[in-house]
Amino acid sequence: MITIDGSHGEGGGQILRTALALSAILGQSFRMVNIRASRKKPGLQPQHLMAVKSAKTVANAEVSGDAADSMEITFAPRTISGGSFSFDIGTAGSISLVLQTVIPILLFAHRDSTITVTGGTNVPFSPSVEYLSQVFAPTLKKLGCTIRIHRDHYGFYPRGGGKVRVEVFRTEKLSPLEATVRGAIRHVTGCSGVGNLPDSIAERQKKRAMELLKPLPCPVEVERIRVEAYGPGSFVFLRLEEENSLAGFQALGAPGKPAETVAAEAANQLLEHVEAGAAMDPHLADQIVLYLALCRESSAFTTSAVTRHLLTNLWVMELFGACRYAVEGELGKAGRITIN
Repeated sequence: MITIDGSHGEGGGQILRTALALSAILGQSFRMVNIRASRKKPGLQPQHLMAVKSAKTVANAEVSGDAADSMEITFAPRTISGGSFSFDIGTAGSISLVLQTVIPILLFAHRDSTITVTGGTNVPFSPSVEYLSQVFAPTLKKLGCTIRIHRDHYGFYPRGGGKVRVEVFRTEKLSPLEATVRGAIRHVTGCSGVGNLPDSIAERQKKRAMELLKPLPCPVEVERIRVEAYGPGSFVFLRLEEENSLAGFQALGAPGKPAETVAAEAANQLLEHVEAGAAMDPHLADQIVLYLALCRESSAFTTSAVTRHLLTNLWVMELFGACRYAVEGELGKAGRITIN
C-alpha cells in the first residue's frame, strides 16, 4: 500500500483527487495522512468528502476515514463500475472538482456512464462548468476521450444548488499530446453572466472585458447572459482559441467587488497567457497531466505558468509509478513539461 503525505507540495485537495483517480484506475491501494493539514479548515470538507465517496462508489472500494474533518484515509479499489451515478455535495462545494475525480475513473469502466452532481458550478478556487465544457472536454477529445457536459442549473457560493450531468464514454486507449507551440491566436469568445442580479452588472463586465482585449490580433466576442440560480452571483468566462490549443480564464463577482474588477481579472489572465507564448493555460496543464500519464506514449506541452498544483500532481503520479516526467521552467513562470 502506498503512503502519501497530504501536506506535500500544494497540500490541498488536488493531491487527494489525483490519488483517488490513479488508485482506482491502476488498482493500487493507498493511505493518505495529513490531509489538507495547512488549510484554515484542515481535513475532509464537503467537496473533498464527496470526491472520496464518489470514487468509493464507482471503484467499489473499501475505505476507512471517510468522514467530515478526517485527516487520514485508506482507499482500496476493486472493480470499476460503469452506469448511472448521482452525487449531492450538500453545499456550494465545487462540482467540477468532484468530476475531476470520477471522470478519469469512469473512462476505464466496462460501459458508458452518466454522472449527475449537485453543488456549485461557478465557485472560487475551481474550474467553472464553462471551462470544463469549452476547454477541458475538447482537449480530452484530442486524447481519444469523449465526455459530454450538460449544465441543468447554476450554483453560486454560498447557496449552491447547481446541477451538472456528464456523459462519460469508455475508452480503449489514450493518445499522446504534442502541444509545445501555441501557434496563431484565432478567436476569443466568452460570456458575462449574472444570476439574480441586475443585467447592468453583466453589461459592465462585458464592456470592460472588451476594452481590455481590444489590442488582441483576433476577433473578440463576449455575450451577456442571465442565468437561473438559487442565489445571486456573477462571472466572466473567456475562451481563447489558438492554432494548437484552447485556453480558458474566469473570474467571479463578490459583494462589494466592482463589475469592472471582475472583468479585468479574467481579461488580464488571458493577456498574461498570450504574453507567455505557451500552448496551455495553467489550469488545463494541471488537469491534463493525469490523462497523459496513463497514455503509453510520450507527451510534451508548454504552459504559461508552472504551478504548485501541477508539480504536486506530477509527484503523486510518480508515487503510483504511472509515469516519469521532466519540468523545464521555474515555479510561477512559463515552462515545458515532458511525460513518459
